[in-house]
Amino acid sequence: MGKSNENLATFAAGCFWCLDAILRMTKGILKVESGYSGGTTSNPSYMDLHQRDTGHAECVQVVFDPEVISYETLLEIFWTSHNPTTPNRDGANVGSEYRSVVFYHNETQKKAAEESKANVATELWDDPIVTEIVPFEKFYTAEEYHQNYYYQKPEAGYCQIVINPKLEKFKKRFAEYVRSEPLVND
Repeated sequence: MGKSNENLATFAAGCFWCLDAILRMTKGILKVESGYSGGTTSNPSYMDLHQRDTGHAECVQVVFDPEVISYETLLEIFWTSHNPTTPNRDGANVGSEYRSVVFYHNETQKKAAEESKANVATELWDDPIVTEIVPFEKFYTAEEYHQNYYYQKPEAGYCQIVINPKLEKFKKRFAEYVRSEPLVND
């Protein structure tokens, strides 16, 4: 990675499959990983998250090129990719593992996230924004079958019903940042 942690971003926006699909279509993104962060247990599994109180949220961590896409633009994509006004919920998915969180990696990201929450998010949403802005501590990569889920299983019901509309919204609003093909790690 480049200078310090300026090109690493970690977001929880409900189900990680949705944000993963969007960020894989975003210019300037160099790597995408779905995983877990914000909890108290080490090396949680997907089942741990949904059957035990690990405190982790489903999230996506990206390496990005700030020369192509700014952290502020990533925040705007984050705010539009999910509903940040519903605590512990993403559509039909309910639980603290689906909460909205910006995990900041440095003070610059913290300040940008707070400003974006106060200005951009409140312009987009009428209800109060419940997104947490907390320091990044540790990221645990999710199981392989969660990585690049949408592009591996585009015919799956969840992909058709939930992810497709979010992806179309992204493509329309952020047309200048849409890749011609999704990013595949490795």
